[in-house]
Amino acid sequence: MPTAAATKVTKITKFTKNYWFAFVIFVIFVALGPEPSAVSPATDYPIAAVPASAVTLADAFWAPKLETNRRVTIPHIMRENETTGRVDNFRKAARQMPGAYTGRRFNDTDVYKVIEAASLSLKAHPDPALDKNIDDLIALIAASQEPDGYLFPARTIDPANPAPGVGPQRWVFENGSHELYNCGHLYEAAAAHFLSTGKRTLLDVAIKNADLVASTFGPNGRQAVPGHEVIEVGLVKMFRVTGNRRYLDTAKYFVDERGKPHPDMQAYPAGPFAMYNERPYKQDHEPFVDQQRAVGHAVRAVYLYMGAADVAALTDAPGYQAALDRLWADMTSKRMYVTGGIGARGTTESFGEDYELPNQRAYTETCAAVGNVLWGHRMFLLHGDGRYLDVLEQVLYNGFLSGVSISGDRFFYQNPLESTGRAQRSEYFDVACCPANLSRLMEQIPGLLYSTRGDEVFVNLYAASEARVKTPGGEVTIREKTLFPWDGRIDLTLDLPRPRAFTMAMRVPSWASGSEIPGGLYHFADPPVGNLHMTVNGRTVPMTIERGFASITRTWRAGDVVALMLPMHPRRITADPHVTDNAGKVAVQRGPIVYALEGIDNGGKALAATLAPRPLTRWVDETFEPGLLGGVTVIRAQGLTFVPYYAWANRGAGEMAVWIRTATTPPPGPAPTP
Repeated sequence: MPTAAATKVTKITKFTKNYWFAFVIFVIFVALGPEPSAVSPATDYPIAAVPASAVTLADAFWAPKLETNRRVTIPHIMRENETTGRVDNFRKAARQMPGAYTGRRFNDTDVYKVIEAASLSLKAHPDPALDKNIDDLIALIAASQEPDGYLFPARTIDPANPAPGVGPQRWVFENGSHELYNCGHLYEAAAAHFLSTGKRTLLDVAIKNADLVASTFGPNGRQAVPGHEVIEVGLVKMFRVTGNRRYLDTAKYFVDERGKPHPDMQAYPAGPFAMYNERPYKQDHEPFVDQQRAVGHAVRAVYLYMGAADVAALTDAPGYQAALDRLWADMTSKRMYVTGGIGARGTTESFGEDYELPNQRAYTETCAAVGNVLWGHRMFLLHGDGRYLDVLEQVLYNGFLSGVSISGDRFFYQNPLESTGRAQRSEYFDVACCPANLSRLMEQIPGLLYSTRGDEVFVNLYAASEARVKTPGGEVTIREKTLFPWDGRIDLTLDLPRPRAFTMAMRVPSWASGSEIPGGLYHFADPPVGNLHMTVNGRTVPMTIERGFASITRTWRAGDVVALMLPMHPRRITADPHVTDNAGKVAVQRGPIVYALEGIDNGGKALAATLAPRPLTRWVDETFEPGLLGGVTVIRAQGLTFVPYYAWANRGAGEMAVWIRTATTPPPGPAPTP
């Protein structure tokens, strides 16, 4: 029988062993952190988007385009990334193959963005082969990451001889090195992959990198900002997935640091990269909350505004919303094309001066359209005003969609509004930011359609679909039937387990009811034609449009049908007189679609065409042609044939014009009966 002393020693030994076991578990928990998941912050956007995963498209417009994106565009980009050496750079950084870094220092993002697009696609369409391709890419990315989390093959492959534009040490050339820009797209891809598949593989890589960035930069760390924004958006997504507040604080730091001295940033010497030192070019000319005008590189600008909107929603930072409102008003009233495209100057991919909007020289980068859509969506979630969705829709159907061919494997980097016939789509680019950027937004379109605020359900954009909408009072299933954008009738059938009261808010676009596109830069020269009205279960209900929505609050029952009729006829558009390139010209829009003349439909000529100065509704024929350009409505007016602008350059090179000269005399012959 053991003595009392021996028993005491045994108890102490057991306690010590248990203590050390618990201590080890505690250390591991602290090191790894809690299991990441989508978090619900205490402060957030007042309006919540219905996630893409809760929306199933069943329309004849977007659903086929998403299918083309999945079957053609994503595999095409993956192949191009392989053949152009973008993936090989990761192999070299992982010491799996010899050789120097090839291509641009930001080419990693083309791999990250297509992983994001593919991950979002997998959520809707499980595909074992694509899933494995992504897993293999992620394993390669992880193998190329340095022990402390740094991930930048442009330096890692040969630190003594980094790629052109990369500084002699880490982070010193943030004016244009793109180190932090690459990180931002890594984080976006990681969040999408984790939320789509539940796998931590890329998320763990991103966490390790984000921890390095958060510990390196800040008020007590390096004083610098990224020359090319997007890490702000990526860090916010990392915060939403992990709940790690440091990521949100670092995103806010990068926004707040703009316009301040940056002692830890070195200027590029004279040469090809010196332009990156210009502070307005990268929105670093004054503090963000003081900025009045949209300036500099258009893509960088809207990425900054997206990140600032996220920070504003999550922190209620003073001055942010006022700055965002000023910048949005400035862009839409002075710097946006009728297609929603932004960025007038090709030499710097930047905004121009007030009303500087040349058509043939328009740069209007596809990436800028992507950013404009995503910023507009955030502005709506902040304010609940339909005018932001009006602009979003204008970009989505025109300036964005023009960036990809009907076949899904040819692209535009620039999207001019006039062409002499030299512009042609390309399989890929040396700077290939646009194809994968377009591809990842294509997969997000279902998540733009619906949103909620309490028991208020917003229908933002129209497409035949089924949505499972969660509200505090319970889930509502919406089945939308429509031929939009070719037809203006929308029928919504509601399904809910029990009768209850809530509000359905249907967006009434400016092109259906108003005289101008929000911002006031473009006006409709013709009044809307047709009867704008709404019915519930076949009975007409009064329509009061407030902030761009017609709302109905009532006790809804399963099987109730809401129908909205939007007049959809061609209308001429005129530009603000300050836009000198459009003086004496009109554009044509039908519904959300901006139209263009192509030479192939008009005897080889488009640039010299003229329209008589009278309403199109008296001179027009509208025909849906299912076999043309994937199925489009063609407009024929005064001897001219118009096709949707987004579909131009799919039938070979030729002249194209969006803005058409106005003839001083009417065409010969009697006017047809209205």
